[in-house]
Amino acid sequence: MPTSSTPVTPRRIALLAYPDCQVLDVCGPWQVFASANECAGHALYALELVARASGPLTTNGGLTIMADTDWAGLDATGAPDTLLVAGGSGVFSQCRAGHHIDDLREIATRVRRLGAVCTGAFLLARAGLLDGHRATTHWRHAKALAQAHPEVCVEPDALYVEDRGRYTSAGVTAGIDLALSLVEADHGSELAGRVARELVMFLHRPGDQAQFSEVLRHQQGTAGPLRELLDRLHADPAAAHDLESMATRVAVTPRHLSRLFQRHLDTTPGAYLTRLRLDSARRQLLAARPAPSLERLADQWRLGGAEQLRRLFHRHYGVSPSVYRQRFGAHSCQLEDTFPCH
Repeated sequence: MPTSSTPVTPRRIALLAYPDCQVLDVCGPWQVFASANECAGHALYALELVARASGPLTTNGGLTIMADTDWAGLDATGAPDTLLVAGGSGVFSQCRAGHHIDDLREIATRVRRLGAVCTGAFLLARAGLLDGHRATTHWRHAKALAQAHPEVCVEPDALYVEDRGRYTSAGVTAGIDLALSLVEADHGSELAGRVARELVMFLHRPGDQAQFSEVLRHQQGTAGPLRELLDRLHADPAAAHDLESMATRVAVTPRHLSRLFQRHLDTTPGAYLTRLRLDSARRQLLAARPAPSLERLADQWRLGGAEQLRRLFHRHYGVSPSVYRQRFGAHSCQLEDTFPCH
């Protein structure tokens, strides 16, 4: 693997934009690759902004950006190494109109890496380029992606996913994490870390870290007695809640409460409570000094024993508790400034 100090032929990175795309889905990954060039002291990446027609286009935030080239211009110099499709509200118009579909199918056979940020995954899926692949997107749209494209194995919690040359990420800032992972794959973790520090990121997050907004979204999407129950669970998840006591608070039978959770939250009362307790244990694991034992955490948050807590971490966060603390704990950002870009 080349290092950041080894001169290399720049890899061409093309980002596909369109009207009403999300500006951060373009600028975030772009800046990662540009900063990699700066930190390395020479060009590792040659960047191009591609649109259906070269020239200005307006993003969904109202900011106008300038595309370098169109598909024909991109092809004139050969296929890029990597093509990333931006997300944003405009992607659904692109899917309905069929813009880019044939071009994406054709170029997919010639690029080394093909990916999408956020809802850009819908455009790849519309072109059939995610069939049989694992993929992710913004948590708000994950269910719609899975329903519209059952051939795609959607992972709604992941920050980003790589599967046999297909790269997808969650919404907005997760595109930065995806781009950092590509830099790391190309030029090593040291350079990726330097870029992350230059961009004042807390840490380059692994793709299997969950999109933690799911529980909050469930809470915000309910009302009435069920919302009151959720507020109580959130206020004290370690209390001795069980199905019967929760049903009593809502004045329904346990069976009906289970139906309410399934209808409104797409989960069970027990699974929801376990996720709340796991999130509390996760935050305590990051904040406490010294690190609490897994036995203590599991006992405090009613999560069974240490082995069950390990299994829950692997299932929801993709890593063990010790690795998670190493990556995300407060101590992980207290690093000496040994990798300045200048």
